[in-house]
Amino acid sequence: MNLLSILAATKAASATSGITMMIIYVVFIGGFFYFVLIKPQKKQQKETATMLSALEIGDSVLTTSGFYGIVIDINEDVIIVEFGNNKNCRIPMQKAAIAQVEKASDGVE
Repeated sequence: MNLLSILAATKAASATSGITMMIIYVVFIGGFFYFVLIKPQKKQQKETATMLSALEIGDSVLTTSGFYGIVIDINEDVIIVEFGNNKNCRIPMQKAAIAQVEKASDGVE
């Protein structure tokens, strides 16, 4: 009977050890996904929000579709962008469609 009780205790200890290792692996994988996938994405969203909040009239912008233009009017979520040399080519678009902003230079250096 002594041998059976030792085997039962060993089996219970190995089951507890297995569950503990599984919990450690889950926490490790969760932390890995947070630092590799979620945190950089949140950082990029914050940078994009900062860029769009600093958008001003006269700034040169690159849209997500690849067009370059100049901002001529800004509303809450909609901006009007002028494309090319044609002054009649003014297109309203959402702020979310802006991929990159280059500040207008004053010409004074």
